[in-house]
Amino acid sequence: MTHQRGMRIERTSGAAIRSTPTGELSDIDLVSRVRAGHGDAFEILMRRYNRRLFRVARSVVRNDSDAEDIVQDAYIRAYMKIGDFVGPDGFGAWLTRITFNEALGLLRRERACIKTETLPSPESDHIMHQYAFDSGLPDPRRLAESGELRKILETTIQALPPNFRAVFVLRAVEGLSVAETADSLGIPKETVKTRHHRARRLLQDMISTTYADAMPGLFTFDGERCDRVVAGALARIARCHPAAGSS
Repeated sequence: MTHQRGMRIERTSGAAIRSTPTGELSDIDLVSRVRAGHGDAFEILMRRYNRRLFRVARSVVRNDSDAEDIVQDAYIRAYMKIGDFVGPDGFGAWLTRITFNEALGLLRRERACIKTETLPSPESDHIMHQYAFDSGLPDPRRLAESGELRKILETTIQALPPNFRAVFVLRAVEGLSVAETADSLGIPKETVKTRHHRARRLLQDMISTTYADAMPGLFTFDGERCDRVVAGALARIARCHPAAGSS
């Protein structure tokens, strides 16, 4: 057992951690505990939203490692700005917006570019299809015969224009409503509807309707990755804010 000024962290196999049981508290209850200095409450919030944040980060960047780093960075930023959250509802959307902005920031740093607003216009079906089929996707029929359904879907979604990917992942993969997606990404509801509709049109030639049941299993966030992200974020919080919380 390791203690960082009251933040209770149990380490197994080097990095894995387990949170102190606190019951099924609401987001706002946990936020209140974090503000009161209980570090264990922030760990519960991280585990509650790890999968969603990883998925939205992964919808922007093109590898798992960058997505994990983004999620950790988002948690650090959220922890530092926890006092800015108004509530009582919408904590998940607040976290998602932070994560989405962190992911866009990585793209700007690495590619010196590209905000979603400067991407090729999604209004043209010709541009959309050109974008997808210029992305190096293997022939869909050959992929369908390989049996790697999850990889097929993930590869196809990655071929979407970036300003469609986050909307599609939150709506179709994570299962958020139009309102929740709009709140999470900070865009109008009508924009969510338009981008989701056009993304579905773009994908329909490549994804059979029989694949629909596989959507909830995309961009998996298993226990090992969950532990790794939480452990990394808690370690960074402990280094930057040694007085962070007490159980």
